[in-house]
Amino acid sequence: METYLDPMKDDMPLMANTSYMLVKHYVLDLDVDFKSKVIEGSIVLFFETGSRYRKTSNTSKEGCQSQFDETCKMEASEPCHIPVTNVVCDKGEEDTSDENGNHSNKEQTSGISVSKDCCDIENHGNKDFLLILDCCDLSVLKVEEVDVAAVSGIEKFTRSAKLTDVSKDMGNLRNQIVHELVTLPADHWKEQLYYLTCCSQAPGCGELQFATGTWSLEIRKSEIQTPIDFPHAIRIWYKTKPEGRSVTWTTDQSGRPCVYTMGSPINNRALFPCQEPPVALSTWQASVRAAAGFVVLMSGENSAEPVQLQLQEGILSWYYYVTMPMPASTFTIPVGCWQEVKQESFTATTQTDTEFSLPSSQADFRCHEEICGHVEYPCRFQNPAARLQAVIPYRVFAPCCLTKHCEEHLLQLIPQCLSAAYTTLGTHPFSRLDVLIVPSNFSSLGMA
Repeated sequence: METYLDPMKDDMPLMANTSYMLVKHYVLDLDVDFKSKVIEGSIVLFFETGSRYRKTSNTSKEGCQSQFDETCKMEASEPCHIPVTNVVCDKGEEDTSDENGNHSNKEQTSGISVSKDCCDIENHGNKDFLLILDCCDLSVLKVEEVDVAAVSGIEKFTRSAKLTDVSKDMGNLRNQIVHELVTLPADHWKEQLYYLTCCSQAPGCGELQFATGTWSLEIRKSEIQTPIDFPHAIRIWYKTKPEGRSVTWTTDQSGRPCVYTMGSPINNRALFPCQEPPVALSTWQASVRAAAGFVVLMSGENSAEPVQLQLQEGILSWYYYVTMPMPASTFTIPVGCWQEVKQESFTATTQTDTEFSLPSSQADFRCHEEICGHVEYPCRFQNPAARLQAVIPYRVFAPCCLTKHCEEHLLQLIPQCLSAAYTTLGTHPFSRLDVLIVPSNFSSLGMA
């Protein structure tokens, strides 16, 4: 049995085995239903093999298996408290749902069982590798491998010499495609985003066995015993629960329905299956659909505009993406009947006002800062124009009853605040900002 933890008193359990598999990119495709108070859809996760078992160009598969087994032997004496259950979902079996809406098979498999040691759980000997994700208050419906090799034009990522003999091993081919995609140089981010989008829409090529626990989602594929051979692109179909602790369904100051992510106390693990350990930094993109009249905001680098869906009258789709690797806990989404607050006299021209500009000496100093030491991504700190941008583009959203107050007070305040932050902290790490007036019952410290 799993121990119940009180998020208000206890530390969150970090279940994800990130040293074996590390998420590099999430693709979310979600629908927001205010009648049922549920967000449902799918999420595609693209992985790299974790730091312990990353395959190098001169390491054979046999060598990696040996390294995996040897590490297990060394860790056999270290307890690894990972609670698991033994209900899994096998392809071809009739699905049933438990009282929480989690789908699994009638047949139980003993391959996933409670154990003290990492090796017993994450396969030593003949046991299958077990991928563990942080997850809570979600109804997982299906997990499947994604056939990224079926994407048109993906052949350009399969021409490496090390792939000459992979035609007999489609699993290895798919994993190599994902590896080539997630390791593209930062200046290829548009191409990367395009192909990750295409891959996320590729068909499934086999369901994976899964089991849900109080704090985790455990996934495995039969006869796959190492993280190197485990599918590096998987799709999870799921839905949130109205009582889920990562989302709050409420009304705004005008009495109209809205929903937002709380950011605490359990981060986003009741919004989508993810990895929570600090080492897990990833990028993401998301398409979110909601009824017309609702506005979807999100932590993203683009200012999304709603798109009317042809086959779903009265439904609008919103698309956001980020290219800076960040913790999954910084993903945020509010949906409500917000109105954008605009004022003609306060436009983007304030960015060039001398009132908000840095002294020339300080600006010159920032243009000669040392090269960043973070992981590679399209970084604004290396962009001279971004370094001199005291006020980044921003939008302001509020309930209709507060738009007048925002026009009179907030619009004049924001550029001064952004300029002060820039003067104190330097270049803004993001290219834009959305400001939302949240409901008065918002209990968190803020949305990222």
